[in-house]
Amino acid sequence: MEILGAAPLVIVLVLLLVFVAVVVVRAVRIVPQASALIVERLGRYSRTLEAGLHILVPFIDRVRARVDLREQVVSFPPQPVITSDNLVVSIDTVIYFQPTDPRAATYEIANYIQGIEQLTVTTLRNVIGSLDLEQTLTSRDQINAQLRGVLDEATGRWGIRVNRVELKAIDPPHSVQDSMEQQMRAERSRRAAILTAEGEKQSQILTAEGQKQSSVLRAEGDAQAAILRAQGEARAIVQVFDAIHRGGPDPALLAYQYLQVLPQIAQGASNKLWVVPAELTDALRGIGSAMGADGGGTPPWAQQVRPPSREQAGADLQDAFEQTRLQDP
Repeated sequence: MEILGAAPLVIVLVLLLVFVAVVVVRAVRIVPQASALIVERLGRYSRTLEAGLHILVPFIDRVRARVDLREQVVSFPPQPVITSDNLVVSIDTVIYFQPTDPRAATYEIANYIQGIEQLTVTTLRNVIGSLDLEQTLTSRDQINAQLRGVLDEATGRWGIRVNRVELKAIDPPHSVQDSMEQQMRAERSRRAAILTAEGEKQSQILTAEGQKQSSVLRAEGDAQAAILRAQGEARAIVQVFDAIHRGGPDPALLAYQYLQVLPQIAQGASNKLWVVPAELTDALRGIGSAMGADGGGTPPWAQQVRPPSREQAGADLQDAFEQTRLQDP
């Protein structure tokens, strides 16, 4: 009977212990780092609990919301946006934001992530609507700056700070993409053709310069060779002429040899001038005397020929040689 009488007391003690445990659990709150708890007392905002250990009044205080104070990244689905030239482009956006006021983020808006998404879509359409497709594709930094400025100003009263806004992708219509690809291929082909033409031009210029220099050097070499040959031939003629005069040859023999060479000189098509040495008159006079001319005297036609001096004869012979060489093809 005593055991049965003690049973209600044990039950009461157990219930009391359970109640105390529940009270302790509800009263003690440990807030992790980079988090905040919004506490309400009897339905009204009481305080914001930061990182650490906190005691609440059981059944009077309650935690309304837990707010993550770290920077958050949200990627929104692609949104169709119309540009100023009436083209529909699909744009993906990424938002980097961070709660700075847990109370405002809890009480000023029901769902700040959804609010940021809708505000981003609206702002994006306003910004893109003032730009054409080319500006949209080439002005990402400008668009990002405008979006960040508008979003940061609008979300400030929600206790949210927008740190960055990025356009992840801008997809124009497929027809526009095909046209852009064709334009890019044409531009690459044009640049390749220009580079090829420039290369061929430079190659031709270098080839022409090389041929020019080669022709100039060849002409200079030919001219120098001709000058040297002419100088050599002139010296040879002078030496032969001096040797003939120093040797004192028989005029009759020279005239006879000259008469033998005349047919060879006459064979050239351009040989219009025959060189008649001054000694030829004496030789012909000797030949005439040998063949029975009168009294060994000088014939009348030979008396009219006036033999030149040795220097004059050498100059005449060299001039005649130069004229003959120039007339030959």
